[in-house]
Amino acid sequence: MPAGLGVKSFDASFSAMAQLKDLHAAGKGSVGVILPDTTSSTRYVNFDLPYLKKAFAAAGYSSSEYKIDNAQGDDAKELALAQADITAGAKVLIFDPLNGTVGSQIQQYAESHGVKTISYDRATFQGTNVYYVSFDNVQVGKLIGDGFVKCVADWGVTSPQVFELDGGENSDPNAVSFAQGYNQAIWGKTDSPLPAGTTNDKGYKLVGDQITPNWVNATGGTIFQQQFTAHKNINATVEANDGLANAVINVLKNSNVPAKKIPTTGQDATPEGMANVLTNFQCGSVYKAVYLEAQDAVAIATILRAGQTPPSALINGTTSPPSGTQGTQQPASLLVPIWVTTANMKDTVIKDNFVDKSALCSAAGAPACAAAGIS
Repeated sequence: MPAGLGVKSFDASFSAMAQLKDLHAAGKGSVGVILPDTTSSTRYVNFDLPYLKKAFAAAGYSSSEYKIDNAQGDDAKELALAQADITAGAKVLIFDPLNGTVGSQIQQYAESHGVKTISYDRATFQGTNVYYVSFDNVQVGKLIGDGFVKCVADWGVTSPQVFELDGGENSDPNAVSFAQGYNQAIWGKTDSPLPAGTTNDKGYKLVGDQITPNWVNATGGTIFQQQFTAHKNINATVEANDGLANAVINVLKNSNVPAKKIPTTGQDATPEGMANVLTNFQCGSVYKAVYLEAQDAVAIATILRAGQTPPSALINGTTSPPSGTQGTQQPASLLVPIWVTTANMKDTVIKDNFVDKSALCSAAGAPACAAAGIS
């Protein structure tokens, strides 16, 4: 086991992966990887896929020792891919469950065949010997909430009448954790959705709080359009990711709401989200460096494949099912997210080439980029 290997070992150089070559040589069988879709976020194609390949190669794997597939948003396909990987000899399975149901099915099937599992980016709360690799989801939500509060002050929003557009809490446990984080930061409560009329000691009032089923951006846009039509007093909003924020921003723009008037929030640091931040339609976005997550997952897979137990510096936390739902607490490897604004965009997503600078400045305009030190 590499001495001192932990969540802080990984960086953009991928140099930590070389420490795993001996463990890779000692292991047996292949590693199967299943990504969820190509639509909920561009990250799975643009970043997870190449970074996972790079991490495997840096740890000593040949291309025949791992297989990466995408479920294309299809539950049945995701389960079938998992079964096929196990039939083909996978000893470890890294999978990003589309929802709790298929995650449980995959976990149970893997467990019954003696295959170790890593739930990647989204948690699976059924079964045993499943490790969770992601960013600290409650902390992601806290960053959203803290960023929103600062933005309300910076943009001079008086008597904030807030609408919250939550993520897909009907199917994604992470969405519940995000809401716990931002509701705690804003309202001092961890329930979700919160009842209309909720207030805090800063003079904020909650006009409404709704879930966006399955994270569908178009649905989120429709929800907000209806709410904004019914409640013209809404002057501040909280969104669980950049896609939902953009859906809200489109409604605001169509209603002739100017920049730096009604705050929005997000996560994923998408190109669209970064453009909205630069043009003052979005307060900020949570950046979760995928190259860290890919290395973390491959490192744990390599350790499990060699029949060893990941060290405590790598398994640095736990994740639990949302209140009122079935499942068990799982060991977790939790990475550190970053809140990105115009102040640090250059030194985070631009420096990491997570967002293409030329395309961003074309979308946001050269003056907006220059103001953020991006040239």
